[in-house]
Amino acid sequence: MVAFSNLNREEIFEELTHTSLDLLVIGGGITGSGIALDAASRGIKTGLVEMQDFAAGTSSRSTKLVHGGLRYLKQFEVKMVAEVGKERAIVYENGPHVTTPEWMMLPFHEGGTFGPFTTSLGLRVYDFLAGVKKSERRSMFSAAEALQREPLVKRKGLKGAGFYVEYKTDDARLTLEVLKKAVEYGARAVNYTKVTDFIYDEKGKLAGVVVKEEKTGKTHQIYAKKIINAAGPWVDTLREKDGSNKGKRLLLTKGVHLVFDQEKFPLTQAVYFDAPDDRMIFAIPREGKTYVGTTDTAYEGEIAHPTMTVEDRDYLLNAIHYMFPEISVGAEDVESSWAGLRPLIAEEGKKPGEISRKDEIFISKSGLISMAGGKLTGYRKMAENVVDMIVEDFKQEQGILYSESETKHLPVSGGEVGGAKGFATYRKQKIEEGTALGMTPEEADYLVRTYGSNVNKLFDAYADLQNEAAEAGLDPYLFSQLYYALHHEMVYKPVDFFVRRTGALFFQIETVRQNKQAVTGYMEKVLHWTEEQRETFIKEIDQLLHEAVHPAV
Repeated sequence: MVAFSNLNREEIFEELTHTSLDLLVIGGGITGSGIALDAASRGIKTGLVEMQDFAAGTSSRSTKLVHGGLRYLKQFEVKMVAEVGKERAIVYENGPHVTTPEWMMLPFHEGGTFGPFTTSLGLRVYDFLAGVKKSERRSMFSAAEALQREPLVKRKGLKGAGFYVEYKTDDARLTLEVLKKAVEYGARAVNYTKVTDFIYDEKGKLAGVVVKEEKTGKTHQIYAKKIINAAGPWVDTLREKDGSNKGKRLLLTKGVHLVFDQEKFPLTQAVYFDAPDDRMIFAIPREGKTYVGTTDTAYEGEIAHPTMTVEDRDYLLNAIHYMFPEISVGAEDVESSWAGLRPLIAEEGKKPGEISRKDEIFISKSGLISMAGGKLTGYRKMAENVVDMIVEDFKQEQGILYSESETKHLPVSGGEVGGAKGFATYRKQKIEEGTALGMTPEEADYLVRTYGSNVNKLFDAYADLQNEAAEAGLDPYLFSQLYYALHHEMVYKPVDFFVRRTGALFFQIETVRQNKQAVTGYMEKVLHWTEEQRETFIKEIDQLLHEAVHPAV
């Protein structure tokens, strides 16, 4: 198997362009990655191309929750709540290192959207629809119990709170783990490769794509029996290229999150609360930080680069002051932020927050299959549904039989730890091994929780490459992550490493500032960049560091 690394880029292209693919997926976010895994695990010859980095769009800029969509009960989206609610537990069991149960408190105040009865009833219905296991079913708190759980919550008018489980994740790493598992099954995936045109046969049916590599400027032709457009916010752009962007269209909405150090915002309990305008907002503690989001506004700017505005920032700051009046954080306390786009299916007369998050499949006359809408939580089921459809087509058109989906009980890469129960024992054992190598218990624990059963590769790099790390001017702990990303996670640019492979730009921004030059220098040496590329990549990091704190003007 060709290693999933930009060091093997030519070999990957060789296989993509000289193999008769059954399926080509356009888009390396969670939807495209999920489709690639479902297809490859059934024996379907699968390729995937991504014009940016994997998970560079919506799939690294969500609220970082695998959640069941409790708020969609208010919109009577019963079927969706039931389906994605059940999917939460599947995602968790298949990747317990990258998905963690998070008890969420839902406070209700006098005059608020929720009251004791509606909260209790809503959470009870939610438990039933989502098939929540007994140990994670909701409970109800009095006002005193709620304040004991999180003293920072607004006291005035507090009537009590609901308490239920969501699942916290690293969205970009979840996407990577799904894609890496697809690669293990034989899928060929490549980033920084843009579809510039479609190739049609003499009957006008889709037969392949023309792609252009950002790295070299080279173009390639890739042929496949079926092509799926899973490009997220760019779905309509590709439908336009196919001449099939008719009927339903996407509406892009922007969601912004703010990050604070816990010294400034010492939240200890995740809270899901009403903002003054009745939107629901999450405030979540994570790795010594507290992050808050999200906004939900219509977006018409540059798709590849949404940013926080003053209005976005101030909206969230006002929401924080409304629900946590003792917290006096201001603009100067925003340590980092991120902005992402939701590709929703437009619905006439509805505001962004009211539009359904359901997914739909569009098939054009040429045969282009486009997937739009959907939620991170439901990625596996969305993939299963569309691959089921393709499998049926192969059966009808060519008499080829493929198996049913195996992903319901298939661990993602790093998830081979004996499920959620087995991970606790595995984690303890690996922390001991990491500390024996010289790491702090916290460092070893972080690596185990981030990389799961792949952690041995990082331990090996930590132990065996101390001299190389020193030459690069990097701590062995960070160097082990960079080495692994280069050789096993197809990292190409420093921003790939600092944003998608580690999330450091969001939650450890000082690490980025301190190590950007050393990381860039080592990557330049390994990947043989030109001086011009090096300068461009440094500017990219500097721009993101600036935008994380300073709103767009």
